[in-house]
Amino acid sequence: MSQNSAVYTHGHHGSVLRSHSWRTATNSCAYLLPLLKPDMVILDVGCGPGTISVDLARFVPQGRVVGLEATPDPLNQGRAFAQEKGITNVEWVVGDAHKLAFPDNTFDVVHAHAVTQHLGDPVQAFREMLRVTKPGGIIANRETDLAAMTWYPEVEGMREWHEMFIRASRANGGEPNAGRRLHVWAKEAGIDPTCITKTVSGWCYSTPEERAWWSNLWAERTLKSDFARLAREKGTATDEELERAAEAWRKWGAEEDGWFGIFHGEIICRV
Repeated sequence: MSQNSAVYTHGHHGSVLRSHSWRTATNSCAYLLPLLKPDMVILDVGCGPGTISVDLARFVPQGRVVGLEATPDPLNQGRAFAQEKGITNVEWVVGDAHKLAFPDNTFDVVHAHAVTQHLGDPVQAFREMLRVTKPGGIIANRETDLAAMTWYPEVEGMREWHEMFIRASRANGGEPNAGRRLHVWAKEAGIDPTCITKTVSGWCYSTPEERAWWSNLWAERTLKSDFARLAREKGTATDEELERAAEAWRKWGAEEDGWFGIFHGEIICRV
């Protein structure tokens, strides 16, 4: 993501990286996997701790994956994860999604997951993704649509957390409801609308183990990650509101029938 035009709402606190490290190619870009060929070269924009990048590398054993992130710290985790899994066809670079430091027509696939929603100029990012994709290649993007998050039961404070999270995301220069806008951003970047395939998919946290992991992660994230710091600085939440939101997450996690669903918009663009 850009290092200048928007502020990453979550930051790279341990609670954030634990969430991102749960992501795999199967649970986060299944819509792309049937299109991959063993010798493809893939750019993974905004790769974070690299678990998706490393997993994608398994699908292109004769090719390679380049994981790109705006700051170096998450990439260290990616390197360690790749080494742990014995994956050697992946490399890591620091860069800006708004200005990719690669020649035109470099990659067979350019992939981004939960990235353009945090950018100050997502259309420019799509222009750059288009520029570095080879003719006949693929641009794949999957983004959350925060307004479409849903949960059960309606624990007191969860609705306030949700509104706070959307406020904070917008105040930091991002678009929290990116999932529904991807095809429009791609079109505005110059991609032929007839070459864009639009789909949706989601995540669901409902087992006792999933609820405990997800609720504790978000309670910590609400109080200790950059989300909390930026919310205070920008006036989108007070300390008291953040504490109430964290407690709401703990209460939801303790609910026997608790269920949380996250909706994602996805696009495949044929270049």
